[in-house]
Formats: sequence, C-alpha cells, structure tokens
Amino acid sequence: MISIEGLKVEFEVKPLFSGASFVVNDRDRIALVGKNGAGKSTLLKIISGQQTPTAGTVAIPNETTIGYLPQVMTLADDTTVLEETRKAFDGRTRMKERLDRMECEMGERTDYESADYMALVELYTAEHERFQMLGGEGYEAEMERTLVGLGFTREDFHRPTSEFSGGWRMRIELAKILLRRPDVLLLDEPTNHLDIESIQWLEQFLAQSASAVMLVSHDRAFINHVTNRTLEISCGQIIDYRVKYDEYVVLRKERREQQLRAYENQQKEITEMRAFIDRFRYQATKAVQVQQKIKQLEKIVPIEVDEVDNSALHLKFPPCLRSGDYPVICDEVGKAYGAHQVLSGVNLTIKRGEKVAFVGKNGEGKSTLVKCLMGEIPFDGMLKVGHNVQIGYFAQNQVQLLEESLTVFQTIDQVAKGEIRLRINDILGAFMFGGEESEKKVKVLSGGERSRLAMIRLLLEPVNLLILDEPTNHLDMASKDVLKEAIRAFDGTAIIVSHDREFLDGLVSKVYEFKGGRVREHLGGIYDWLSDNESAPSPSLSSSPSQPSTPAPKAGAESYALRKEQQKKLKRVERAVKECEEKIAKMEARVKEMDALLSRPEHATDMKLIEEYSQTMKALDAENDRWMQLSEELETASAGL
Repeated sequence: MISIEGLKVEFEVKPLFSGASFVVNDRDRIALVGKNGAGKSTLLKIISGQQTPTAGTVAIPNETTIGYLPQVMTLADDTTVLEETRKAFDGRTRMKERLDRMECEMGERTDYESADYMALVELYTAEHERFQMLGGEGYEAEMERTLVGLGFTREDFHRPTSEFSGGWRMRIELAKILLRRPDVLLLDEPTNHLDIESIQWLEQFLAQSASAVMLVSHDRAFINHVTNRTLEISCGQIIDYRVKYDEYVVLRKERREQQLRAYENQQKEITEMRAFIDRFRYQATKAVQVQQKIKQLEKIVPIEVDEVDNSALHLKFPPCLRSGDYPVICDEVGKAYGAHQVLSGVNLTIKRGEKVAFVGKNGEGKSTLVKCLMGEIPFDGMLKVGHNVQIGYFAQNQVQLLEESLTVFQTIDQVAKGEIRLRINDILGAFMFGGEESEKKVKVLSGGERSRLAMIRLLLEPVNLLILDEPTNHLDMASKDVLKEAIRAFDGTAIIVSHDREFLDGLVSKVYEFKGGRVREHLGGIYDWLSDNESAPSPSLSSSPSQPSTPAPKAGAESYALRKEQQKKLKRVERAVKECEEKIAKMEARVKEMDALLSRPEHATDMKLIEEYSQTMKALDAENDRWMQLSEELETASAGL
C-alpha cells in the first residue's frame, strides 16, 4: 500500500535516521518504537506528507487515503461537538445536496423523452448508488456511536467545543479521523487523553477497522492489544520486527546481546591492529604489513550498540517517619461546582501501606477528590489525613514549582541526599535526561520534560503518602518501569490516578471507581476490576444510537459466566437490529426511487414496476414489524444486564 525507500532525515550533522526502507501493507498493525527523539513522530509526519525527508521516497498510490492524528495540534473550531464531528462527512453531505438538487430538477421538468433528461436520470441513479454504497445518511448514527465510544455523553453533542479542554477536543479530532475511514491511520500517542473505557473502545474499533494502522504509544497494553508488527528506530536505522510488542522486547534483548558481542570483538580487533601499527610503524621490514593494517583499519565500519537500557535501574524512596494506621479517611465527602455535583457521599478508608488506584472516566471527580485531600479546594463532609503523614504529591501543575534558572542536574542535585548523589546521572538517564540533556535550563524545557523532572524530584523526597495524578503521561516505557518498581518497593501508602492498565497491573491491590458522583471500592488489581466490569454495556461499535446506556450491574448480583452469556446475547440482538435497520433503509430508498418513477406518465402503467412496488411495500411492512420485535428483545436483554 505504502512503500518507503532509502529514507533519510537530517536536522544536524548526524542523521536522525538513514537508509530506511519498508512497506506498509493492507491491515498492517504497526507499533513504531524507539527512545524519545529517535524520530518516531517525524516519520509519521513524512508519511502523512507534512514534512519532507532529506532523501529517499515515500510512494503512496493516488487512491490511498491517510488519516493522521498528531501528538499536538492547533485547534480553532467554534462549533458544537456534533457539528464539528459532522465535518468528517463533508464529501457525503455535498453528495446528498447534489442528489437533492437533481431530484428537485427531475420533479420540475416535463421533457421526459429528451436525451438531456435521460442523462440526468442516469447521473442521478449512478450518484445515488454510490451514495448508498458509502453508507447513505447513516453517518449520523455512526457519529453518535463514535463520540459515545470516546467518552462523550449525548448531552455533550450540542455543547460548543470551546467549553471543552484541549484533551476532549483532541478526542473530537480523533473521532473525525476514525469516521473518515482512511486506508491508513497514523496515530501519535492516541491514548494520551483517553480513559480506560475509551481506550478499550478504541482497541475494539481498530481491531474491526479495515485500515492499516501505524501508531506511536507508550501504553504497553494498548500496543499489545492493537499491533502485530513492530518498527524500531535505533542507532539511526529502522529495524522491522514482524511480531507483537512483547515478542519484540524479547527479540530486541537477544539482538542487543549479539550487538554487544560483535562490538567487543571489533574493539579487540581494532586494539590489536593499532598495537601492531604502533609497534612496527618505523621498521622497514614491516612497512608492507603496517600499511595493510592501516587500510584495514580505515575500512572498518564501527558497530553501534543500542543505548543502554536503564529500565533495570532500581530506585528507592528515602526513609521517612512511619505514618498512622489510616493515612486517609473520607466520611460523606461531597463537592459541587454550582449546580453540578461532582462528588457526593464519598466514604473510604485507606490503610497504611496500601497502594490503591483511582479510576473512572475523565470528569468523574478523581482529581477533584485529590485536590480536596491536598486542601486545595473546599468540600463538604469530613476528610481526615492521619498522624505523621508526609505527602508527596505529583500533578501536572507541580511543574510550576520548579526553579527555572537551574539546570536539570542542579534541580535534582538540590534534593538528592547521601549515596544517591553518586547516581544522579543514571537516574536522569532513566527518565530521558541523559548526556547533554541534563545541562538544559528548566526554563527551556517543554511541559512534558518539566513533568518528568518534577517526578524525579518526588522520587528523592522522604514521604510516606504518595499521591500521583496521571504520573505516566510523559514517560516512555523504560521510565514507567523504573517508576513502577520504585512505587512497588515503597513501604508507604500510594494513591495513583491513572488510565494506564499495564502500569497499574501488579502495583495496586484496591481500585476505587468514580462514577456518577459516587465512589465504589473494588478489592483486587486493575484487571480484576476490568473483569468485574466486562459485562457492563460499554459504547458498542454496532449498537443502535437510540438505545440508552444502562447502568453497570450490582456487584455480586450475578455470576461472571452468566453475565458473559447475557452480554453475548445482547450483542447478537444488537447485530440483528442493525441488519434490520440496513434492510429497511435500502427498501425505503428503493420505494422513494419507484415513487419518483411512477409519478411520470411513461411509467404510470408499468405493471412490472407496480408489482415490484407492491412487493417491496409488503416486505417493508414485515421488516418494520421484525424491527419492533427485535427492539423489544434488545430492551429486555439490556435490562437483564
């Protein structure tokens, strides 16, 4: 589908990568991986046509369409959510307008026998068939399903986009790209602004999509669920691993070990050659051999070894005072912003040493409760922080506390104590501040870089209660592994607000779910919670938009196996409803065509057409009756869940 040959990109003296050649095939699911700054986003921009390579070619067939979601984009929309999303179907809406104009013209004209009129009828028929093949007017339902899947409620549809944060507006852009159904999807960190339910919906969407997909993501669970091929940018080269990410990690480790052995052998050979040259350089009897060694040395192509993997680096929080038995107690805590009740009647007790996750859709109150706990905002009810509790708090606004005049190294050197000061460079390297990056001033760092720096500071402070709000947003996989290991070894208490399933897996032993202003406690890890919620109807890719969402089942009300069976039944009925609606739409379109034909004098006595009209109307009535019956079954099945 897309062929890349001899691609080279140079920003400075050393190329970002060179000699890159690979092919993107139909239905490929490609993870693009490599350290930050390796050129992943640059490669996506080149394939999308937004950037030109230094050398090489990107061959894309003329009929191939590409959808590109950048990591950061400038948004200047001033419409409602629905109107902005509808722009994805500009081509189809323009086609519908042309069809309406032709239909109006055919109804007004009376020169039925003229060649001009017959040409108009043929054009209308061809355009109408193409319109129906593209999905006709069913895009409204498709839009609603996609927006709900990405976390919007139907109450949001008519709100101005200006009322939403940048993250939610990025979701609208993602919805538009998905709805256009391009042949190739290029996605740069698509999960950054999504909650767990929306990420799972996107995984399902991409699994069912006919598009080829190339994506950059630091969400390991997402990559493993979506991709089947891994392209790594390393040492200025692109290496193609035709396996899932987890398998790639194993193969990459083996490859790096081979690189190291080859590098060590080459260095030994170079050392021996140089020793021979230095020893016999001025001996006439050895002149020929010396010249041969010099030529051999000049021809050697140095073997590059992948950057050192710092994920094995172990960090441990400094010792701190022991806190009381219950660091956090909430009793009927509530918070409202005007008429909007964000939290209501929150009761929870977190014991010393527990590591818990706050999960739920964006806007359900997770960060709000954290702010209440930190005393940043007023609230109703009682919230008690236990005896001797020393809080280490990480949130996106923590970056404002960094001193801009200091370098990255100085910022960490200020808080590092004891032996840890000898390992500052290793720690900085593990969080992508290796080499010259450590000498950068804080004032020139991007928001993501400042966020990482604030995280390192927190790791070196003596605390016994960690509160981390989206700690992994700007971390690569190796950095997340370092952080996860540090929290796991932490003997204090931790509250983690995160949508990263892989990060939370094996780290937390309790999950607090925020939903509808309430907070529910779930014992077990993140995947235990997800299993318990599998039967809760999530926004389906095929469900009818007219069906209201149903609440999650009460915990323990039904067995997991029974709920799974009911879920399967619900999906079968949903598919049947959709197929029925498609049949009805086709028959209604044909009835409309026949109505137009029978209104003309030359077809008034066309018995074949009249017979078809009669049979189609009977079939349409029967299909409508079937739709009513299936809709009742769907309502019953939904209520059963």
